[in-house]
Amino acid sequence: MVFDVRKLNESDYDEILLKWWKDWGWEAPPKDFLPLDGTGGVMVSKDEKNICAGFVYMTNSKVALTEFVISNKEYREKDRKAAIQFLIESLAIVAEQGGAKYCHVILKNKSLISKYKASGYVESEDKITELIKLCQP
Repeated sequence: MVFDVRKLNESDYDEILLKWWKDWGWEAPPKDFLPLDGTGGVMVSKDEKNICAGFVYMTNSKVALTEFVISNKEYREKDRKAAIQFLIESLAIVAEQGGAKYCHVILKNKSLISKYKASGYVESEDKITELIKLCQP
């Protein structure tokens, strides 16, 4: 299976990602919450068909956050799981190339958790609460 990977850009948010989040019944993160400047977003495709995307947030430490993995619900080929696995591994490569030593992710989707574990992620606490605060009203 050969997948293509490219950096996400701002137009991908409106043209692709919003539909994917809607299709899955998930609320899309605000556009300005995502690294869409070509430094942290990754799209995986095959034969010019977009399959899945995700984001890497670089920090001023050796930790990178991998977040907001989303997939094209309409893509139902046999290699779908492999494409998502490839995305997770691609996000780690982007993080490493950015100077990260550690990749961190917060998940609740059991299917994604198993894919991250298959890529070498280790589970920490089992009862974590994710909190977000809007700093500017």
